[in-house]
Amino acid sequence: MTTPAAPADFHPTHVVPREGLPAWEEPDVSRPTAALDPFLPVRLLSRRGEWGQILCANGWSAWVDGRLLVPVPEPPPAGGRPRVRAEDPLPLLAHTAEALERYRRAAGELASGRSGAEAFRSATRGLRAGIVIDGESVWLYEETSGRWMYGDGAGLVTYAVDEGPGAPARPQRPEPQRHGPEPAESGPDGSDGAAQPAGHEPTRIVTPPEHGGR
Repeated sequence: MTTPAAPADFHPTHVVPREGLPAWEEPDVSRPTAALDPFLPVRLLSRRGEWGQILCANGWSAWVDGRLLVPVPEPPPAGGRPRVRAEDPLPLLAHTAEALERYRRAAGELASGRSGAEAFRSATRGLRAGIVIDGESVWLYEETSGRWMYGDGAGLVTYAVDEGPGAPARPQRPEPQRHGPEPAESGPDGSDGAAQPAGHEPTRIVTPPEHGGR
């Protein structure tokens, strides 16, 4: 798709990451178009989930994985403090610390014998967190958007994503059985009473006649 724009009116909001980016004509992975070059300045026009519609200086537009675009730092306002160049790391750090503490408590209860495996599974169900710290650098996993964020203490930027844009949602984890399976009732023919496929007779055990009799 193409959106005319005069060069004088073009003000980039992001740049393409150093690895470049695949692009699509529409927010649909079945409609690929030319890939974007590394460090290409672009303007983010709109967002649709993981998808981002971008505009280039020559007027060409496409859809990309908006999570991977690198924000362009804004100049400081006259007479004021510089704006934050990236996402604030503190909320995600707090969320990760809370998830880690929940897991630590549950693991401690299990290791000490104060709780069993079922209680441990219940206490940790749905927990997802990730953190790597190397000196001043930190990598944090953001579950809501399915991406790893990199930070240096002052801000966070997208480092990598789990899956490409438009990927289906992760399947829900199956709920564990709390009291074991219900015992199956026996049918009148001694079968286990399990449901049979529609249109089929129940399976029966037939004893062959002795000595070839009928």
